[in-house]
Amino acid sequence: MRALFLLLVSVLAVAGCSSPLRPDVAGAATIRVPQDAPTVQQAVDAARPGDLVLVSPGVYRESVRITVPDLVLRGTDRNRVVFDGEVRRANGIVVTAPGVAVENLTVRDHVLNGVLVTGMADESGGLARGSDGYTRLDPARFPPVQGFRVSYVTASNNGLYGVYAFDSQHGVIEHSYASGSADSGFYVGQCHPCDIVVRGNVAERNAVGYEGTNASGGMAVVGNRFVGNRVGLSTNSDYQEAFVPQRDAAIVGNLVAANAQPATPAQADGGFGVGIGIAGGTRNLLARNLVTGNPGAGIALASAEDLAPSDNRLVGNVLSGNGVDIAYAASERAPGSGNCLQDNVLTSTSPAGLAGSMACPASPGPAAGVRLALPPAPRGVPFPDVAPPPEQPGQPDAATAPPRPARGLPGRVDLDGYRVPGIALLAESAGVKP
Repeated sequence: MRALFLLLVSVLAVAGCSSPLRPDVAGAATIRVPQDAPTVQQAVDAARPGDLVLVSPGVYRESVRITVPDLVLRGTDRNRVVFDGEVRRANGIVVTAPGVAVENLTVRDHVLNGVLVTGMADESGGLARGSDGYTRLDPARFPPVQGFRVSYVTASNNGLYGVYAFDSQHGVIEHSYASGSADSGFYVGQCHPCDIVVRGNVAERNAVGYEGTNASGGMAVVGNRFVGNRVGLSTNSDYQEAFVPQRDAAIVGNLVAANAQPATPAQADGGFGVGIGIAGGTRNLLARNLVTGNPGAGIALASAEDLAPSDNRLVGNVLSGNGVDIAYAASERAPGSGNCLQDNVLTSTSPAGLAGSMACPASPGPAAGVRLALPPAPRGVPFPDVAPPPEQPGQPDAATAPPRPARGLPGRVDLDGYRVPGIALLAESAGVKP
């Protein structure tokens, strides 16, 4: 039966079409590329739920769309299994089915996204923001993807996002690396509740390291390295996506440093020199982050149109060497209220005395903001020209580990287990040092 399957795949490859057939074996099958199928897409199309598509080293000049639930797509060598968009294909890997895991591979040089996980798709592929001109998309029409995992993935030199989860829930983005993204290295958008964890990742040389837009409820960004971008991390509200305003995210135990890297793509809003920015976000927790060497502001709380930053808690962060450690920059139109600071280590705020006037428990009244002064942003670098990434550590036992579909994620997240990191957090995976 296995030989028949291989013969059918080979015939179909010559004919230019794909097949739903697979080996007639009990349990999950492993379909190897190129040994069992000549292209990754043909292997994916031949798979059934729970199967493993295992990809050998090579440069794969194809975009792959995964519509099979509970599939695991894994490279045998993270640095040498490369999906190359050649600066002409839109996306590297598009996941529109639940329970899919993408593991241990590289996606580079796509004009839109490296890996896109989204419940919004039509016959042409993913429809996440940025794919068709920033049209606001309806999550009632396109239900969110339920369950995903992106692990040990390197996403470099992509025109929008490196790893992009949009209209998706119950997922994990972990042990991954993103650089050269013209929007952000990692992005989570339009989910409520998200129930998503972004952990143990490195983002450098991007316009923004991590961005969470209208990403609310069960949203945790923990233990990451956001160093050497234009902006390290932002969580914000935006009317172009559903579920306004953004709320209830935990940003804990991250290293956010030296985010004023000129050799990066330009940030769309002109941002430069900011560590962590909250724009119109509410009820977020920023705790035990090390925020240093950001020449504009370490942490900035600002408005987004008529959406105010409100009821955010900044607790136990360590800030030093920033233009100003914490800035409250809410507008008169949306002044915000209920924000509070507790047990932070810092030397400066704008306005002065913020640690006292916004001490926890916070006053419910509106707070006056200041205009945030940022250093001028240097001209951006085209995303294909950003420096290539360093070699990244691979997934253990990638060639032999059984498939593990992305169900039951993310599980309990122990926020208390994430303490203030050292400056060397994940330094072995990074090319930019503070």
